[in-house]
Amino acid sequence: MSDSSPIPAGPPISAGTPAASNVPEYSVTELSLRLKRSIEETFGWVRVRGEISGFKRAASGHLYFSLKDADSVLDAVCWKGSAARLGVKPEDGMEVVCSGKLTSYPGRSKYQMVVERMELAGLGALMALLEQRKQKLAAEGLFAAERKRPLPYLPRVIGVVTSPTGAVIRDILHRLADRFPTHVLVWPVLVQGEGAAEQVARAIRGFNALPEGGPVPRPDLLIVARGGGSLEDLMAFNEEVVVRAAAGSDIPLISAVGHETDTTLIDFASDRRAPTPTAAAEMAVPVRMELVASVASFDERLRRGITRLAREKRQHLDGLGRGLRGPREQLEMARQRFDDLSDRLKHALRVGVAAQRAQMETKFAKLRPALLRREVADYRRRLLDADARLLRALRQRQADAIQRLAQPAKLLESLSYKNVLSRGFAVVYGADGHALKSAAGMTPGAAVTIEMEDGRRQARIEGGGAVPARRGGAMAKPPGQEELF
Repeated sequence: MSDSSPIPAGPPISAGTPAASNVPEYSVTELSLRLKRSIEETFGWVRVRGEISGFKRAASGHLYFSLKDADSVLDAVCWKGSAARLGVKPEDGMEVVCSGKLTSYPGRSKYQMVVERMELAGLGALMALLEQRKQKLAAEGLFAAERKRPLPYLPRVIGVVTSPTGAVIRDILHRLADRFPTHVLVWPVLVQGEGAAEQVARAIRGFNALPEGGPVPRPDLLIVARGGGSLEDLMAFNEEVVVRAAAGSDIPLISAVGHETDTTLIDFASDRRAPTPTAAAEMAVPVRMELVASVASFDERLRRGITRLAREKRQHLDGLGRGLRGPREQLEMARQRFDDLSDRLKHALRVGVAAQRAQMETKFAKLRPALLRREVADYRRRLLDADARLLRALRQRQADAIQRLAQPAKLLESLSYKNVLSRGFAVVYGADGHALKSAAGMTPGAAVTIEMEDGRRQARIEGGGAVPARRGGAMAKPPGQEELF
């Protein structure tokens, strides 16, 4: 590309100076801008296939990464506005086809691609990515059959996670109204594009976080729904964050994403998969008219059963009644038995009284007053004799006990140190109340207590000195004699 700008004038050429070149002279910025325009005009729109490497999402929302193949690397950037419209979520190692324009970044003398669109490099690569993700999540047990929970038979509140403007929510509400009108809570979300997966996962966790009995009723059942579309359109429901939210839901969840032939990873993590959103509404509630008909049928069967049971009981009672005698006959027989027993009772009383009187007279005749008086006198004499013997025995036992106690008392009195005090001795107690056994324990100025025969007095030790030894040495202690202290 030629340059038509005038050549800047140079300084005068003096003798002996080589002639100036005809090549124009540029500043670094001028050259960088010319290269930028040249690249953008030549490569205004390109499609590049390569593997994503060094992917990074900046805080501003822009995406920075590189596209590489076996021999070369191309820097790429996707601005925030375009990143929100991408059909896939970029990841390192993903093979994609990017569409956009080439430009240069003068600040680093580098050229790069500004990506406007991105798609996976063929359906096979996308299916391989999904299969790899499916195996990873299945290894963690998120798709295990034992995690599946039964759906509530008649949910009072149903939570629906879907787009509020599509035909899906209208189909679900219409089918619920036809089958069994139920309270429905809709959590509006994006169902494709940038941020759709995060919104769906946040909606599932939000419904689970609602408290029981709160201002917003907690759903008994969740439906995650979306209409049909291509595999790229349904990629939000293949994202790991959505699958983990569905598997971790405490509320039973129905997945109704796409048409019957469409399969996403959320279908494996949900408790039940519906082929269409309409079918999900049919799974959620029974048909009200069928329930009414079933209740009416049960009511009729119950009514007929009670009628038949009452008729059978009445027939059985009538049969038992025929085998019973009439009340008048029963009363006459009872009156006759009463009269018979009354006559027998009168006779038995007369006979019994006579027998008891005869027995009493016989025993009274055997009693003789003189014999009774002699026996009483004999019993009185024996009682007085036993009383005298008992009194003598008690007195003798008391005397023996007094004699046995007198001997230890005398021995105790003879061994008491009180006897020693009566002979002129004294006991000296220290401040702690213990008897002092030697003069070494009496320090000058110490307070002591002296006990004599007639009482105690307080004293204080004055002076000091060695205790004079006894004449003739220490007196030998008689054998068997105990010490006083």
